[in-house]
Amino acid sequence: MSLDFYIEKNLKLKPETQTTSNASRKIRAVIIDDSALVRTIVADLLQSDGRIDVVATGKTGVDCINLVEQLKPDIITLDVEMPVMDGLTALRELSKKGIKVAVIMLSVLTQHGAKATFQALELGAIDFVPKPSSAIKMDTDEIGTLLRTKIADYFEHNIEITGIKSRVKVKVGNFQENRKQVIRAVGIGTSTGGPNALHSLFKQIPESFELPIFVVQHMPAGFTKAFAERLDEISSIKVKEAEHGEIVKSGTAYIAPGNYHMKIHRKDLNISIELEQGQLVNGHRPSIDVTFDSLNVCYGASLLAVIMTGMGKDGAESIKKLKEIGSPTIAQDEKTSVVFGMNRQAIDMGGIDHVVPLNDIVPQMIRIIKERGSYGQNIGS
Repeated sequence: MSLDFYIEKNLKLKPETQTTSNASRKIRAVIIDDSALVRTIVADLLQSDGRIDVVATGKTGVDCINLVEQLKPDIITLDVEMPVMDGLTALRELSKKGIKVAVIMLSVLTQHGAKATFQALELGAIDFVPKPSSAIKMDTDEIGTLLRTKIADYFEHNIEITGIKSRVKVKVGNFQENRKQVIRAVGIGTSTGGPNALHSLFKQIPESFELPIFVVQHMPAGFTKAFAERLDEISSIKVKEAEHGEIVKSGTAYIAPGNYHMKIHRKDLNISIELEQGQLVNGHRPSIDVTFDSLNVCYGASLLAVIMTGMGKDGAESIKKLKEIGSPTIAQDEKTSVVFGMNRQAIDMGGIDHVVPLNDIVPQMIRIIKERGSYGQNIGS
């Protein structure tokens, strides 16, 4: 008997008990996918983690709504394309009903699938992982590790569960900002919660913003091009996936491609982008530390660095080094972060000048740029 069949036929065995304390119970997961094979694979991948308990599976968005209302799980893995009710409609229905539950999308690697994934993130999903399929270059074990890590790290920073501490306040020191050098570029690093955060950020950037922006968003290969195109649609400046060897232009934002580190190099008056598939750094490729370190060499204190929502520590060490040479640094605050991880690490290490809510990041960027000198200097000057 498959795990999938057992769970679906025995839902009454898996309700949350009132006697189990939040600090000791497992993370309760529901899997929604119209493929029985995928449900079984994902259930096996999650059940292999002692911190996670798969309490039910379902085949449609209607099942999703019913199971969430009945079982009140902590997390859902949700397919996009399903019969009766698709994943996007299910997310809308959850929102209409005022039901708050963490959702991770299982996303297929197609243009349509990528577009739907980013719509799902805008509708409230916290993150996504590639759906197990022959079209994905990641093997099942890699997808399982990615999914388990995302779930565990999300709850580590947000809920008292599995015996892990809940959020705590972070003390921010008083920093002196170096106003000597004109800002000539912006670097941004983010991970979990980043797609939505970047969507909000790029909607705020004015058309007159003439500096280049270099963005590292932890994202699997195949999705970053569609993500860049989606940001380009809503932004007043040009947004594109970075290409190896291209010359950096003013007023353009470059998204690091999935599975590639993005480095920036200066030669004479030209600044160009180099993509490489070196070793993972902090478990990531692209890595924020790799890009920020190269920006440090290229721009020095003329770089404005921003670190946003995301799990782990990628970017914390490099943004601290940037602050030490006089670069102004900004971190997204705890309240507006999906996961207060990388940004918290950077704050704790003393690498941040300004901690602000998501909606205040762009105004803060512009204020710093104007205080440092002319707004919109040519990048090669």
